[in-house]
Amino acid sequence: MVGQIETQNQPQDSVALPETHGELVIIGGAEDREGECRILREFVRRAGGLQSHIVVMTVATGLPGEVGEQYIGIFKRLGAEDVRVVDTARREDASDPKAIDNITQATGVFFTGGNQARITECLKDTELETTLHKRFSEGAVIGGTSAGAAMMPDMMIVVGEGATNPRREVAEMDRGMGFLPNVVIDQHFAQRGRLGRLLSALAQQPASLGFGIDENTAIVVSGKIVEVIGEGAVTIVDESTVTHNNIESLLPDEDLALCGATLHVLPTGYKFDLEKRSPIF
Repeated sequence: MVGQIETQNQPQDSVALPETHGELVIIGGAEDREGECRILREFVRRAGGLQSHIVVMTVATGLPGEVGEQYIGIFKRLGAEDVRVVDTARREDASDPKAIDNITQATGVFFTGGNQARITECLKDTELETTLHKRFSEGAVIGGTSAGAAMMPDMMIVVGEGATNPRREVAEMDRGMGFLPNVVIDQHFAQRGRLGRLLSALAQQPASLGFGIDENTAIVVSGKIVEVIGEGAVTIVDESTVTHNNIESLLPDEDLALCGATLHVLPTGYKFDLEKRSPIF
């Protein structure tokens, strides 16, 4: 039967990071940049603290100078030893030897908000992307907010309607940067009512875990463990338990049926095991 799923026969691709890799700090957008800066402070701490060398990637924003200077000021105030901006406004900039060298020396790389499609348009399948993944495999911390969060999986939500029931047309998908494979990530989650969008994206993709991250909230991914920090919550949808959906028979504007999905809502301090697909209390 179309849409009927035998869950016990489904392959479950691993979403855990190799232990040798660095950590991911994935922020739902609108993080505190003026007060305690708890999330950005944690990014600096995990990227090396007072010895951290941070590169700010402004490719997603239309205001790279202004946004870059803002994050330089924040990260220096939080104690980072060195902070530099790499702006790849054009795809050819991703082959610039100076940009490549800056990434090679970085202990932390931070992607600003803006338009996630610009990140992949300018960086996907370039020398700079190869260098980013190499540094990540060597232990560098990769962080991102808003668009910089959306691009983390191998398949990302490019655009989509919020505050609506799930339909096939609600979420448009494209290749992401692949730092956290086999998941879908959505940001500004509770504030923009994006549960329907996340469910639509999960139904379209083979990924079986979806993370909806509220504003001024982040997940820190270290190996198989995800930790929630910030003032909001993270909504986790596990689609590996789904018993039925009707995605194959839908026209674009028709409503999605999704039965048996597992949902967790985790506030700050809670953790989630990616291998066991279960919260840690």
